[in-house]
Amino acid sequence: MTASERPRDDLAGKLTRRVIQRAPSSIPGREIVQVETEIPAGVESGWHVHPGEEVGYIIAGEVEMKVEGRPTVILRAGDGFLIPPRTPHNARDIGPETGRMLSTYIVETGQPLASFVGQHVDKASQ
Repeated sequence: MTASERPRDDLAGKLTRRVIQRAPSSIPGREIVQVETEIPAGVESGWHVHPGEEVGYIIAGEVEMKVEGRPTVILRAGDGFLIPPRTPHNARDIGPETGRMLSTYIVETGQPLASFVGQHVDKASQ
């Protein structure tokens, strides 16, 4: 599949994302995508979902991670995180340096890697 044939990734315009590798999974209908993401200080991803699991690791910086139904956490270099499929979440770099994370996605083949969700209400912080 060429880059122009791949489904749109809504977050690609907001953050710097570099696909490190992409391959079919042993799970039928799934692919594994590994991505390095850079989030400039003060920037947030916006509430979004993925069509499968996200297994992540903070390489640098401090990131405020909000996941629907969970308390907000501050992740620092060396911290890992797991996001269940289709679970709205938002990451914001709290600075002062650019946040960098490595994420491995196990997602449905042919679906956008990330899609924004509209008018999300963060119930965990209310």
